Amino acid sequence: MTDRVFQLSGSCNDYPWGKQGHQSLAAQLCKKTVKDFQVKDHEYYSEMWFGDYPDYPARVLKTGELLKDVLDKNAEKLLGKKVMNHLGAQLPFLPKILSIAKALPLQIHPNKDLAAKLHAEDPENFTDPNHKPEIAVALSKFEVFAGFKPLSEIEPLFKLPALQPFVPANTAQWTDKTLRDVTRNLLKADDNTVKQVEDSISSASKSDLGSAAYILDLLPRLQKQYGPQDPGSLVALLCMNFMILQPGDALYIPADGIHAYLSGDIVECMARSNNVLNAGFCPPTDRNSIDIFADTLTFKAHSKADMVLPSTKTGKSKTGRTRVYRPPMSEFDMLRAELAAGEEDEIAESDGPGVLIVTKGSGTMEADGSSFELGEGAIYFVAPGVKLRWKTMERMEIHMAAV
Repeated sequence: MTDRVFQLSGSCNDYPWGKQGHQSLAAQLCKKTVKDFQVKDHEYYSEMWFGDYPDYPARVLKTGELLKDVLDKNAEKLLGKKVMNHLGAQLPFLPKILSIAKALPLQIHPNKDLAAKLHAEDPENFTDPNHKPEIAVALSKFEVFAGFKPLSEIEPLFKLPALQPFVPANTAQWTDKTLRDVTRNLLKADDNTVKQVEDSISSASKSDLGSAAYILDLLPRLQKQYGPQDPGSLVALLCMNFMILQPGDALYIPADGIHAYLSGDIVECMARSNNVLNAGFCPPTDRNSIDIFADTLTFKAHSKADMVLPSTKTGKSKTGRTRVYRPPMSEFDMLRAELAAGEEDEIAESDGPGVLIVTKGSGTMEADGSSFELGEGAIYFVAPGVKLRWKTMERMEIHMAAV
């Protein structure tokens, strides 16, 4: 008989934007449960995945079985009716830990219609037909470009002589269509043009840039990472919100929402997909069609406030020490428990499965008639209908994605 609560191990990858060696929280947490995982100081460790997606799959710690295989064999018990009937009969979310040293590619995740089309045309690069809205919860100071600034903040920058050619002729008043065209034009600019524009911006005064004077500090940093010819720098600095989040702060990135994470450690969770369209902060050969990218952009997020996902009280928590982030999507919510030494909380059962990770501290968990040890890096799968009780030995922090 399959347990309804069991421990998992994650899988770590090595994208070059990740942190090196033991500086990477993803590597540190992965090592806690993957006993043969060796952290090498000169290698990059960017993400630890702990869902059932095939690229970097989680496994049942005790047996080594793939989580997906266990779920397939016990779908009704471990996934529940809601997931079976309405969410594709598989784990509908993909949780990760990210450790970011330099900018990720400037990207969007295609909506369901485009994802299905791209998957049918190019299944090798677009490996599923699903959308990929996501949330990011900061575990440390977290810098990010996300969503577009208000048009009122973008338009004045493009009155600078070097930027005027990117604005469509006869533009009397900026609209989202103007911004779409400007983004397309920036991303299609040749290397020499990008470099000339960046040189011009670098020589601008703080008064020329107004509230965007922070560009003068960030541009050299991005140029050091990706060179002075990458058009991603222009789009990110001129058109997008630059945000600095502190631990516990969170963002919601909608499908088709433009973003590029810049630095920090986060818990990330998304709908079960790995589809992405890249347009900058990567080699030209890794960039997708700029026209598809520009045509797909959403303008739902048009300020910093549009991107923030606040935590709220949840009726699932008995003591109130666990709060919830509720993204506007059906696949999951994210619970975050923050318990001081000697504290506890009880969490009511969920309609569907959950996956939790201990990101700080230690304690115990009582669930389904058993007791489990909780230490940093511990990952547990929790079936529908299971109540949880967390107790701490020292300050403990838990993040749990749940249907």
